[in-house]
Amino acid sequence: MMSFENLGLAPILVENLTKMGFTRPTPIQTKAIPHVVKGRDLLGLAQTGTGKTAAFGLPMITRILAFGKRPAPKTVRALVLAPTRELASQIHENLAAFAEDAPVSIQRVVGGASLNKQEQALARGTDVLIATPGRLLDLLDRRALVLSETRYLVLDEADQMLDIGFIHALRKIAKLIPEERQTLLFSATMPPLMEELARTYLSDPVRVEAAPPGKVADKIEQGVHFTTQKEKATLLAEYLGSHQGEHALVFSRTKHGADKLARLLENWGFSVAAIHGNKSQNQRERALAAFRSGDLAVLVATDVAARGLDIPLVAHVYNYDLPNVPENYVHRIGRTARAGRDGRAVALCGPMEMGDLRAIEKAMGAKIPVIGGTPHEDPEGMRPNARNRASQQKRAAEKANVGKRKPKAPKPAASEAAKPAAKKPVRRSQKPAGGSAPPRRKG
Repeated sequence: MMSFENLGLAPILVENLTKMGFTRPTPIQTKAIPHVVKGRDLLGLAQTGTGKTAAFGLPMITRILAFGKRPAPKTVRALVLAPTRELASQIHENLAAFAEDAPVSIQRVVGGASLNKQEQALARGTDVLIATPGRLLDLLDRRALVLSETRYLVLDEADQMLDIGFIHALRKIAKLIPEERQTLLFSATMPPLMEELARTYLSDPVRVEAAPPGKVADKIEQGVHFTTQKEKATLLAEYLGSHQGEHALVFSRTKHGADKLARLLENWGFSVAAIHGNKSQNQRERALAAFRSGDLAVLVATDVAARGLDIPLVAHVYNYDLPNVPENYVHRIGRTARAGRDGRAVALCGPMEMGDLRAIEKAMGAKIPVIGGTPHEDPEGMRPNARNRASQQKRAAEKANVGKRKPKAPKPAASEAAKPAAKKPVRRSQKPAGGSAPPRRKG
């Protein structure tokens, strides 16, 4: 039976892992740690929640402890880049716990916090720095740190960094790090641009894969409930009301939508908050702390929270809006069924999201069980957007008139053209989606 003791890790790290209750490494840890301890570059493919932080953090700290002396002022020995503040905070928290009482300094720098305080923290030198690319560039511009002594570079959730558009920032940062370094790249998917990134920054890498892309945790009970866009909020409230007291994470596609939904649920009596990119760092941290402690039962988030959040008590994940990127579905629902617990994931699918649903099922290689409603018609098998909705309506009209040739409309006569245009009918006001009255709760 594989254990941390025979993976070549520093004894103090193994001792801390035992105190934390970790005795057996996960598959990605078993495959990656021995190669990283030996100094090899590594490309790791694994889904969120599989233990990637320990897979690169434990062997990297083991190698840093071998230096036996403190880093020079403003220098960084190991740099870990993460796409979001939440993921950076989670990595920092985990590595600090792994290295408790060990002579190693671990710092975190992210946007939304004081630049002056972060600059002061880096002045004495840092063994391990976890950073978001944008804030790291800010600090480099201020000459708060140098990367000339950096010997380890880790790109965590690299595919999401590419999705967000950090490729230019990565190129700038990589040029400042010596070529003689150990580079570790971890990703959940392997798009073509990721292949190019690996070829550019990795030298003779070992490739390890713990789970095929799109694989969902076995303990997650999935379901899709078909509904209309107007009825989504009421349906969600009914689901939330059926398991009051249990943690639920709700995903919205947009920042505005997350705020609007959170306000509506709050008006209906739920303890809820929203987090997204427009929230300050303090606001996001306060919301997450309240959610972890149980003061909040519901957290509404955009995909900024899909990776990096490790809250074992999350029992339910709701996709209020289906993601446009199929792989993000797996990352979203991976926020539940953590630390050996069971979890449930429900997707609320509107008429315009049938194409997104089919893309998700294709990426997973499995159908999501229907738990409510009737599947919407979607002859194109795709989600209409503002650009193609008109063309789909035109095709539908043509299909209804098969065999009929539509005559060309005659040009209006001059006298007709001079006639005043008919008045447009006044449109009646419509009720806002979700209604103004609170929904009926179950139980």
